Amino acid sequence: MGQRISEGLHRVSTGRVALAATVIFLLFSALVLPRQATADKRYPSAEAGAGDVGSPDTSLYYSRDELYRMAEAYGAQGRAAYVRARLTFDVIWPVVYTLFLSTAISWLYARAFEPGSSWRRANLAPVLGALFDYLENLSTSLVMLRYPDHTPVVDALAPIFTLIKWIFVGGSFALLFIGLAVGVYRLRRPHSVDASKQSRTE
Repeated sequence: MGQRISEGLHRVSTGRVALAATVIFLLFSALVLPRQATADKRYPSAEAGAGDVGSPDTSLYYSRDELYRMAEAYGAQGRAAYVRARLTFDVIWPVVYTLFLSTAISWLYARAFEPGSSWRRANLAPVLGALFDYLENLSTSLVMLRYPDHTPVVDALAPIFTLIKWIFVGGSFALLFIGLAVGVYRLRRPHSVDASKQSRTE
C-alpha cells in the first residue's frame, strides 16, 4: 500500500503542483500561523495564562503527568480553547504542510534518484507525520475533554504520537534538503564530466 501511495504522489507531483503547494505553505505560514499564535495568547488560561507549562503539540516529548499538569494549568476555558483549536486550525495545518512536503519531495526525488530507488519512497514521510499529528490531536483533546478524570492508555500514547510526529515532520524537511542537494549535484555532474573529457582531448 505504501508503494502505491508513493507512486501516486510521484504521478501527481508535477512542477506546477509542487510550486502551488509551496506557495500555499508559505502564505499559510506567513498569514495564518501568526494569527493562530496571537489567538492562543488571548485564551484566558491556555498558553499565556498557563505560564511556562507549554503545549503538547509544540513539545518534543512530555510525560503523562506533564500532560495532566498542562490540562490543570489551562483551566476549563483554556482546555476548551485548546480542543477548539485542534478541531479547526490543526485539521487544516497538517494538510498544508503535507501537501507541500510530499509534492516537493516527490518532484525533487524523481530527478535526484533513478526509478526503482527506495529513496523515492521518502515522499511517504510527510504523510506519516500528518497521520501521527492527527493521532496526537485526538488523544490530547480527549485528555483535555475528560479532565479532571484520567484517560488511561490514551494519556500514555499521546506523548509517543507527539514524538513520532516530530521525527517524521522534522525528517521530511531534512529529506527535502537532501533531495535538493542530490538534485543540484546530479545537474552539475554532467557538465563537470564533459569539461573533464574535453580537457583530456585537448
